[in-house]
Amino acid sequence: MLYCIIATTELWLMQIKDACILIIDDDTDVLTAVRLLLKTEVKEVIVEKNPENIPGLLSRHSIDMILLDMNYKSSINTGNEGFYWLKEIKKKKPDVPVIMITAYGDIDLAVRSLKEGAIDFVVKPWHNERLIDTIKATLKEKVNAEINIITENGFEGMIGQSAAMQDVFLKIRKLAPTDANILILGENGTGKDGIARAIHNFSLRNKKPYIKVDVGALTETLFESELFGYKKGAFTDAREDRLGRFESAHEGTIFLDEIGNISLQQQAKLLSVLQNRQVTKLGSSEAKLIDIRLICATNIPLQQLADETKFRKDLIYRINTVEITLPSLRQRGDDVFLLAEYFAGIYAKKYSKAAIQIDDKGKQKLGNYHYPGNVRELQYAIERAVIMVEADIISADDIIFSPLENVKENRVNADTNLSLMEKNTIQRVVEKHNGNITRAAKELGLTRTALYRRLSKYDM
Repeated sequence: MLYCIIATTELWLMQIKDACILIIDDDTDVLTAVRLLLKTEVKEVIVEKNPENIPGLLSRHSIDMILLDMNYKSSINTGNEGFYWLKEIKKKKPDVPVIMITAYGDIDLAVRSLKEGAIDFVVKPWHNERLIDTIKATLKEKVNAEINIITENGFEGMIGQSAAMQDVFLKIRKLAPTDANILILGENGTGKDGIARAIHNFSLRNKKPYIKVDVGALTETLFESELFGYKKGAFTDAREDRLGRFESAHEGTIFLDEIGNISLQQQAKLLSVLQNRQVTKLGSSEAKLIDIRLICATNIPLQQLADETKFRKDLIYRINTVEITLPSLRQRGDDVFLLAEYFAGIYAKKYSKAAIQIDDKGKQKLGNYHYPGNVRELQYAIERAVIMVEADIISADDIIFSPLENVKENRVNADTNLSLMEKNTIQRVVEKHNGNITRAAKELGLTRTALYRRLSKYDM
């Protein structure tokens, strides 16, 4: 997902491999040579002889960079055709970098092309390695510019301008370099996993393993074997020795998600490991020391977690040196629009569509919704809209929120209106029997006394 931090170097390398490059040249041999040269370096290479087809190609494809020849039909090699199409590209896609190509190494043309908006200038014939280096450098610069835009709106790869998210970013900066145990609190879909990864990536352990475990999904029988490992023959299916998640995270970070859902018995076993900083595999008597940074997360509020009938208070203190509370999307104001635009860009690229915008009514619908499923639900809605939309504009009608969340919401609303339902039912039955309390009570399955109490309760 998106709201987690990716190391900058990894990000631009990943995006270069995922890039789509358009090459326009009237020489078939040039197109073939460049396509073969770049096919193992980038995801897609589109070649085109006729520059008249550029507008259509830009509309149908998500282009990351363009190599543009400067001369086509004209018998005089002035480069004017190339300059014309450079201007047209910049009108339609101002953020797409363009490298100009010519067989004539005229310094004046080079200078003019840069003034007109080209990012670089390549002379034919070129050295293959130098061309690849130029393309990679250009794409790296483009990705770095995108990262800087995101950073202005949030914290590295996480997006958010709201005061609540700025507070989260501040805590990450302060806590990441330490080895403090951290408890991340927040509703489902707010991005707790992304925060855990961010803390690891900015910690002194970032070169070591990051191990995530959804402990809430582990059964009693799997809990120990998954977390602590086992020796061959420890139980029927133990055909070989296996490392547990704690050992796998040695010198790195272990993230225990949904910690609030484990049983008291599981809590006792976990507490012992955290206190002693050592694990004993199933089927072994030998304890092994572990060096881990612990991050936990739960969607259960801290006040409810403190109920000792459900969760050990000594374990809370052990896992919670500091807590970070993630705000719901409802509490993040205009972050909704930043995230929506970010997701639209991500999925337009993923599904090979042109850049997609969200119109004013679409933004109004996004702003008015309450997001019971938080960022995850917004992401789902935008991905669906990008897939289904025919044009390059997402309107209000294209945005459909998850029916799963609506079912849950309707159930909550129904639960909170039980008193109103009871009152309406009693009124309807009493009227049906023309005020005869004995008959109404019998139909409702109540005693006369119980029915009188309810009539008094509802001032009927």
